[in-house]
Parts: sequence; C-alpha cells; structure tokens
Amino acid sequence: MVEQIFASTNQGKIDIEIIIVDDNSPDGTATLAEELSKKLPIVIVNRKTKKGLGSAIIDGIYRASSPIVCVMDADLSHPPSAIPEMYKLIEEGSAQLVVGSRRTEGGGTSEWIWYRKVVHGVARGLGSFLTPIKDITSGFFMFERKIIDNIKLEPRSWKIGLEIMVKGKYDKALEYPIVFSERGAGKSKMGTKEVIAYLGHLLSLTFYKKQ
Repeated sequence: MVEQIFASTNQGKIDIEIIIVDDNSPDGTATLAEELSKKLPIVIVNRKTKKGLGSAIIDGIYRASSPIVCVMDADLSHPPSAIPEMYKLIEEGSAQLVVGSRRTEGGGTSEWIWYRKVVHGVARGLGSFLTPIKDITSGFFMFERKIIDNIKLEPRSWKIGLEIMVKGKYDKALEYPIVFSERGAGKSKMGTKEVIAYLGHLLSLTFYKKQ
C-alpha cells in the first residue's frame, strides 16, 4: 500500500506524509512501519491498547500536518491511484470534501460475499437521511482540514467519514468513482459489536442534526 501511494502521488507531483496508527498490533505492523519511516516520510502513532478503528482514524487526522487530509483503508481495498484526482478536485476548488464512492457512475465493488453487500446496503439506507452523499459508509475520503476546525469528532463507530460528512463545515462535496476491491488477506472487523456501535452512531448524529 505504501509503495503504491507514493508511486501515485509522485506521479501526480504531490508532497505527502503517511500516518500509520497502530494499536499494539501483534502482526508486526509497527515494526514494518518503523523500517519504512527510515527512508520515507511516514509518521507512526503507537498506541499501547486497542481503542478502536474510529479512535485511531481521529488520532491520525489530528496528527496530520497538511491542510488536506486523506483517510483510506490499509489493505488495498481502496485504490491509491485515485488519490491524485481526488486531491485535484480539492486543490482547484471544486470541493472541500471528496468521497471515494462506490455509488456514483463509474464506481462499484469487486466480487463481494452476498451478506456483506446486504450489510452495507442496509447501513447506507439507515443513514441516508443524514446527508445527500450517496456512499455514506465509504472509508476512503479526502477533505480540507479546516472543515473540522472547532468540531468535536466522536469515535462512536468506525465510520468517521460519516461523522465528517454530517458535522463538517463545507459547502461543496463530491463523490469520486472508485471500485472497492475485496481484501487479498486478513479478516474484516465487521461483527455484532460494530453493527451496534454504528446504530448508536446514527442515533447520535440524528440528535446532532436536530440541534
């Protein structure tokens, strides 16, 4: 993933840093990241306990030094090749928030297990009233950091993108088409605990909208 991100951004002549947040993972993530950081602009945030994916994303966002921040999965489900075009939309002023979207023309998914399609479809349907953005469950998004200035981001679930879509102070948002690929290795974190957390997150954001 790191190699593909730098290859894509170098081609687009974009200066970047990568922030990797590791919750004391037993798979050697931190060690590998430390080795990569010796030759590449990589920042590692080591957390001694598992605080959840949502919390990790928020920590990473606040550690970023750039005025433009991109969040994406680390398993190559999200295409690094899309980064330059998403960045261009923000840089040229066409949007302050760009979502890597499976739900816009040209976007989609690779072969998914049927129940994952159902879960994501239901999740999108339940939260569709919160924002006009179609792919509200996307974990691949880029935004101007200033749209979350003075906004408290709460890690109630792993869908921090939805939190920013709802709470962010922006006028223009776009969905950039991507094809979400099934991971080549590892397991999804989706489970009953995450589903319950997401439902609680939707409830919290509903109250927020009504304030």
